[in-house]
Amino acid sequence: MMRQAGAGARPSTGTLGSAITDEAELANRSRLAWREEQLRVWDLLQLGTPWLLLTISTVIYLSRVLPASGERFWPEGASVLGLVAVTALWVLFGQTLPIKRRTLRPVPAGIYFAGLLALCVTLMAHSGVFLVFTIAGFFQAYLLRPWPLGLLGVLATSVALNGSAMRVWAGPGPEVLAEFLLIVAVQTAAIGAGILLTARSEPEERKREKLVERLEAALHENAGLHAQLIAQARESGAQDERQRLAGEIHDTLAQGLAGIITQLQAAERSASVRGETEEHVTRALRLARSSLIEARRSVRALAPQELGRAHLPDALRALTERWSADHGTKVEVEVTGAREPLSPAIEVSLFRVAQESLTNVAKHAEASRVGVTLSYTGAEVLLDVRDDGRGFAKGAGTGFGLTSMRQRIRGVGGHVEVQSAPGEGTSVSARVPAIAPGGAGPKGETDR
Repeated sequence: MMRQAGAGARPSTGTLGSAITDEAELANRSRLAWREEQLRVWDLLQLGTPWLLLTISTVIYLSRVLPASGERFWPEGASVLGLVAVTALWVLFGQTLPIKRRTLRPVPAGIYFAGLLALCVTLMAHSGVFLVFTIAGFFQAYLLRPWPLGLLGVLATSVALNGSAMRVWAGPGPEVLAEFLLIVAVQTAAIGAGILLTARSEPEERKREKLVERLEAALHENAGLHAQLIAQARESGAQDERQRLAGEIHDTLAQGLAGIITQLQAAERSASVRGETEEHVTRALRLARSSLIEARRSVRALAPQELGRAHLPDALRALTERWSADHGTKVEVEVTGAREPLSPAIEVSLFRVAQESLTNVAKHAEASRVGVTLSYTGAEVLLDVRDDGRGFAKGAGTGFGLTSMRQRIRGVGGHVEVQSAPGEGTSVSARVPAIAPGGAGPKGETDR
């Protein structure tokens, strides 16, 4: 039951972790999408403003200068259209294509801006309507790096724009010159502030973008690790369940069947003596019925039937009495210390250790006496099973029974020691924590 509860908790934890990961990733994507939208709008402004303003200026110019009464359009109109064509090519190859290809560098950007401003001044010399197009210089100044060059670009654009509009180059008076300088200063400060803020925030923005990219990569990696951990947890749970079922079958059905075979073989050997044959057959039937009950119980609750009727000390006495009657070997049971209720998992594990140890005594030890001691020491519970049989050499006790016994006790936080020597019997000692039902520790441990 405890294992089943633990297994059930894993998907819940995984679902929570997955939900948090998905929420964080969604938030990152939203921030990235918002930032990409901002950059996209700004790129469109930088890309489209020169073309839009050049088109507007050209259309206004043509609407004004095209002859309405058959007057000749050449050569002034043709010169302006030629300058417009050169300007369009300059914007196309100096700004539009490099930005789209992300190949615009500081030096080419400076050359492009200087040429653009020269074309604006030339166009304004032909017609004041191209003041509209010159406004594009303020947007193009943001392409200049480092930021002082951007401020210089804004200043140059403001001087060119307002100088042509106010005809400063024609020798203005003091008032016009003062007004011109004031407008240029205010305009440069207002527009240049944006360049300054952009220059200061750009490094932080680049760092933030890198951090977001790293975070997104970490989230993807975390999602992969999360999926890997879930797979490993499932595999580990399946392995634990297979091991547990193997131990249950070995401790119940396999032992019962082995006892049945032993009794039937004994009945076969004593077939000539009617009383002994009936006795062995009776024992075999009793073992078969017990094994059948164990099989049904394993399907239902996986707890020994002795523990279903009594606590561990009484269950051990019942087990040893039946084993002693079946094998004709004297068994002494001793319980020391104050009895305390134990977790079902602890009682089942200790009971299986005693059961497996007695089975091994019957199979291998040829013992005349067996002692079983159950000791309650407060923080721990100890179980010792000793026999005076033939024992075995060091390293020989590596069968499935002993391995299953060690794994079972290790699963409840304890350990098993097996001591034996040829001709000196065998001692199996299991030590487990005294965990009460519900997971609470012993009183003495709680008080500490």
